[in-house]
Amino acid sequence: MHAVVVKVTIGDREAAQQRLDQDVVPQVSQAPGFQAGYWTWKDNTGLSMVIVDSEDAANQMADRARQMVESIDAVSLEGVEVREVVAHA
Repeated sequence: MHAVVVKVTIGDREAAQQRLDQDVVPQVSQAPGFQAGYWTWKDNTGLSMVIVDSEDAANQMADRARQMVESIDAVSLEGVEVREVVAHA
């Protein structure tokens, strides 16, 4: 398993939540290899982690995440990382 970690700065929380609910979560949850996804925020920062079943799926998800975030005016992309999952409970 691999994780895609996305960090953003949130400019408009209400608009960001609306896009997350209407576009991002539905699209991500239908992506090949999707296992689980978590989106969090604190103050004006957002951090998400999406778990997928392979490194290839994670790399594809990371590319898609960059495109998705760039299309949302309410947030600014700070970084996208692909990491290997080494343990879970």
